[in-house]
Amino acid sequence: MNSILYIVAGVLLAVSFFKDRTKTVKALKKAAKSFENILPQLLVMLLVVSLLLALMNEELILRLIGGKSGWTGVILSALVGAITLIPGFVAFPMASLLLQGGAGYMQIAAFVSALMMVGIVTLPVEIAYFGKRLAIYRNVLAFAFSFLVAYLIGYVEALV
Repeated sequence: MNSILYIVAGVLLAVSFFKDRTKTVKALKKAAKSFENILPQLLVMLLVVSLLLALMNEELILRLIGGKSGWTGVILSALVGAITLIPGFVAFPMASLLLQGGAGYMQIAAFVSALMMVGIVTLPVEIAYFGKRLAIYRNVLAFAFSFLVAYLIGYVEALV
């Protein structure tokens, strides 16, 4: 499947190049600059996750956030996601690595949902812009929603 996406992207890039060479080169330069800006964060996070996966054996991952850890693992995952500040482009590959390491789908759903929607670390900035009541209300609702997402993923997983 990945090779199909690469082929389609290559074909579309070639079409763009032949249609307007200047814009395509400009877009590729912007993309390279964006990648250059993102790369340090990505490498640090992949290093941290790799070290954690190397230090934590599969049994520990399974016990803490494995499929059989149940709602305890979901709560733990959501809490870690809520207090962690990781950009989405790092979170999804990290979630994939955790799944390969034995983490459960519900637990990863809670982790990623809380990670993307809850901002404990950024709460002071949010309070400054939106006010204390709204910022806390939004974060509490987002945290609760991460459990709904986990439940729905678990429900779908049970159907499959």
